[in-house]
Amino acid sequence: MAQTITEKIFSEHVGKKVYAGEIIRSNIDMVIGNDITTPISIKAFEDSGAEKLANPDGFSIVLDHFIPAKDIASANQARISRDFAKKHKLKNFFDEKDMGIEHALLPEKGLVVPGDVIIGADSHTCTHGALGAFSTGMGSTDLAFAMISGGNWFKVPESIKVILNGKPNKYTTGKDIILEIIRLIGVDGALYRTLEFTGSTIEHLSMDDRFSMCNMAIEAGAKNGIVAYDDITAEFLKDKNLAREPKIHHSDKDASYVQTIEIDVANLEPVIAYPFLPSNGHSISQAVEDKIKVDQAFIGSCTNGRLEDLKVASEILKGQKVHEDVRLIVTPGTQKILREANKLGYIDIIVDAGGVVSNPTCGACLGGYMGILGDNEVAVATTNRNFVGRMGSRSSKVYLANSAVAAISAITGYISDPR
Repeated sequence: MAQTITEKIFSEHVGKKVYAGEIIRSNIDMVIGNDITTPISIKAFEDSGAEKLANPDGFSIVLDHFIPAKDIASANQARISRDFAKKHKLKNFFDEKDMGIEHALLPEKGLVVPGDVIIGADSHTCTHGALGAFSTGMGSTDLAFAMISGGNWFKVPESIKVILNGKPNKYTTGKDIILEIIRLIGVDGALYRTLEFTGSTIEHLSMDDRFSMCNMAIEAGAKNGIVAYDDITAEFLKDKNLAREPKIHHSDKDASYVQTIEIDVANLEPVIAYPFLPSNGHSISQAVEDKIKVDQAFIGSCTNGRLEDLKVASEILKGQKVHEDVRLIVTPGTQKILREANKLGYIDIIVDAGGVVSNPTCGACLGGYMGILGDNEVAVATTNRNFVGRMGSRSSKVYLANSAVAAISAITGYISDPR
């Protein structure tokens, strides 16, 4: 019987063919924790009486939400992970010394590879599906069980086939494609299902685009997002010291899908998600008509804090000035991205234009620090969520957009079309 790529990944891990709907116990290749969720996992691990990690090399802790610590509480929270990492001589522990947002850092380090089963106590763990892996978010106690046992229980998800047709226009990105999908099916349209991205468009999408798409699969309720391994994946991985040998899987042509969605990407313009749901999508043309004044433009997060985002922002900002009424905040996804952007001159352009560049952190995206919105303020952001109070005050508003839109809007003071 034919299988999807997700079914094949689980079959390889279980040692027999499995299909959507089955409950299985699978080994896990990489377990990911961060400074917010890991302390709960550590407590559950220690309360269980466990003394050793089942797979120490398959466990990563990335301190990325409130690092450097924003207050005493976050400092104490981070110390729990630091002490645990030291006690267990954890090889894959990332703090200020080699920092980055977890879903940008681990692919960069070669710690997540094609064919893996990956879990993290963070909903955007589905990002790593861009590498042709099964990757999903789970709870902190689920993480603890994996720390203790090396595996966990899963229900093999049904799959939705997303067929993307055509070459994207300039300034239409992976972010716009996933926002369009979420607009079409809603925030629960893929509940506990796989969003499998296919079609002629894929060959035109960089790894940065693919990471953005898989990152926001959860915003449609999906269990995971996935793109099959191809030449672009191979090019991304070729200079990485991979933690494991990749296992390449592709869906069978006659695999079973519960739904098929087709999108004409060649005619898709940038998409803006209005408050207060990622599914509240509108075209950039509509947003321009609506004359939406912004107080803050934010470029960063695990969705759009990669080198391509900084590149396009610098192209638009070069020789320009940020509007006097706007704050532009740029957060690179990792220190490596920051250093590369600096070498290429992107950072100077951003700063010369009036932007501020922060350390890699999730802080602004979740309304933690480094860009909190005040009462009634409006932001255009490359983040993944725009719920009530997501980036600060409950009366503030967040419009989700790609990096080009955020950059041009920082200059004009209104959500604007970069084309």
